[in-house]
Amino acid sequence: MTACIVGWAHTPFGKLSGETVESLIVRVAGDALADAGISPKDVDEIVLGHFNAGFSAQDFTASLVLQASPDLRFKRATRVENACATGSAAVHQGIKTIDARAARIVLVVGAEQMTATPAPEIGRNLLKASYVREEADIDGGFAGIFGKIAGLYFQKWGDQSDALAMIAAKNHKNGVGNPYAQMRKDLGYDFCRTESEKNPFVAGPLKRTDCSLVSDGAAAVVLADVETALKLKKAIAFRAAAHVQDFLPMSKRDILKFEGCAQAWQQALGKAGLKLADLSFVETHDCFTIAELIEYEAMGLTAEGQGARAIIEGWTQKDGRLPVNPSGGLKAKGHPIGATGVSMHALCAMQLTGTAGDLQVKNARLGGIFNMGGTAVANYVSILERIK
Repeated sequence: MTACIVGWAHTPFGKLSGETVESLIVRVAGDALADAGISPKDVDEIVLGHFNAGFSAQDFTASLVLQASPDLRFKRATRVENACATGSAAVHQGIKTIDARAARIVLVVGAEQMTATPAPEIGRNLLKASYVREEADIDGGFAGIFGKIAGLYFQKWGDQSDALAMIAAKNHKNGVGNPYAQMRKDLGYDFCRTESEKNPFVAGPLKRTDCSLVSDGAAAVVLADVETALKLKKAIAFRAAAHVQDFLPMSKRDILKFEGCAQAWQQALGKAGLKLADLSFVETHDCFTIAELIEYEAMGLTAEGQGARAIIEGWTQKDGRLPVNPSGGLKAKGHPIGATGVSMHALCAMQLTGTAGDLQVKNARLGGIFNMGGTAVANYVSILERIK
């Protein structure tokens, strides 16, 4: 236990036409420091998570954080990127800096602006997070990649359309209470399960309701060492943090197992001295509903091929034995790539301080986070616990 979250900020996610990457970064950086009660002059280091890959003409963005305050000028600032896990890569980089005693206070920001980009370019930009040599020609972009995974899963374990629709319905229901979510509408199981003009098939067995949203948004957290954190208003400690990187080509892996995800969970739970059942809730990376289903298996909630049990039997509902994505997940909240992992950490901290409002999980004591880049290539797990 070397680092704590002591403050946070979060914009709404969605189509934010009045914003820029710069304005989003500046907004959450200032708000997070104010929430922590920390002066900008006391920040030792800044880490920015920003995927970009063509979404923004401004590709050198670390120093934009400094524009939140003149007192941030001359602070160390670095941009990190690890596909859709970019936000968690930034958070974990901040933890390492504190762990190395190279900083007491680190400001972590994640941001992305995607909706200003034309649809065909969005698909091309996202496919840069695949193994381009083998996977860039898959029809449907990343939806096509996960549609292929879903089709292979169905071939091996049977049609899981009911379970996928239940996951989508659960997350949309949860998202109604999330003031930051892009889609705050309870779509219901029947709508998610049925092909329609408003819910067509997108790729393989995946319908529109199986796919996360293209979004703009930003989030920030302030990290501090434990000694400093205990002097502040609140302190949410990292019981454990694990990062596992797997092969980029899907052809080199059994893509139905998400082995990097499983390894990251095993490492984090081992470091924390916990079992999965000890967690109060999990925020997991549901870029597509099939991803959440396979992640149930990778985290150890069910055996391989039995992920559907967790949703069909209600285990992952907000009042179930292990609530998964009480925030609504990427499915309802949206997925501005660089912001997603930071958002997960901010929302987890809200849960553990009892300030999550309509999202609140009863008696939340320990929270787990899984953020994934690519097809289970970059795998980050954090386990958080409130100590003040």
